[in-house]
Amino acid sequence: MKTALYEALSRGKADFGWLKANFSFSFGNYFDPKKVQFGMLRVLNDDTIAAGMGFGTHPHENMEIITIPLEGGLKHRDSMGNEGVIGFGEVQVMSAGTGIQHSEMNASATKQAKTLQLWVFPEKDGVTPRYDQKSFELENSKNSLVTVVSPEDKKVEGALWVYQQTYFSLGIFDSNTSIRYDVKIVKNGVYVFLLEGEITIGDQTLMPRDAMGITEVAAFEIHFKKDSKLLLVEVPMTQ
Repeated sequence: MKTALYEALSRGKADFGWLKANFSFSFGNYFDPKKVQFGMLRVLNDDTIAAGMGFGTHPHENMEIITIPLEGGLKHRDSMGNEGVIGFGEVQVMSAGTGIQHSEMNASATKQAKTLQLWVFPEKDGVTPRYDQKSFELENSKNSLVTVVSPEDKKVEGALWVYQQTYFSLGIFDSNTSIRYDVKIVKNGVYVFLLEGEITIGDQTLMPRDAMGITEVAAFEIHFKKDSKLLLVEVPMTQ
């Protein structure tokens, strides 16, 4: 098993007043040649959006975009006619394909919103753009991982899907518990992102917003030293 630990404080940062962002990978004006992507995972932005503010209408193409609200709500609107608000426990996916425009605004005029935005390179370009969102009862599946995103050709029951051999899993865990993660596709890697709490993988400890890239392994164990919230992204390391 190969591992690489990425501490929270090593992430790129941006502060635009209305937006405070942390970049796990090179993005915008932040560039680190050692942090361009993890396999097909290209973007993991950890954003705090001021009340009443957000990302105005902007375009994307040929990218799988996954949004995971952590606090508050986001109001979504896109060029396909979709509109709605998503909050914690919900996940949004967009296959940008041939081209899409969308906006993501803080749904509250008084409270900040926190969200993760992730981009995954698709396994095929030029698809018809699509949008979906779903609520997941994470509290009802405590101490286990819930698959929230899976591949289009290997759909996991109850999960959203995208055009890539990737699996996104979320979980809420009590302290002093452990799980084993079995890599679903040989040669895929796993990017572990700790939202809250404290965990150990092997002999390494992760604190809130720390991440670990794991490759060349069929399975590994995670031990929860404190109550924790966790995101795992399994992706192909090459296209």
